[in-house]
Amino acid sequence: MNDSTNVSIRMDAKLKRQAEELFADLGMNMTVAMNMFLRQAVRAQGIPFEIARTPNAETIAAMREAERIAYDPNVKGYSNLDDLFKALKA
Repeated sequence: MNDSTNVSIRMDAKLKRQAEELFADLGMNMTVAMNMFLRQAVRAQGIPFEIARTPNAETIAAMREAERIAYDPNVKGYSNLDDLFKALKA
């Protein structure tokens, strides 16, 4: 017995075209690919690939700069906002 249902999702049009081209090259369509993904998710009881927050180059540079400033003995730190604002106004 085929107990199927329809699912509607929204996605970026460019992403959809790219995915359809990829899946066609792999010999399948979007429906087959989505069913494969969902079956793997159910089997794994989670997303079937790693999802990680990887900072980009700009964020890494900002983090390094913040670390450098935090440990620079020539940079004055403040323990409260009042002192910081007084220094900014001076």
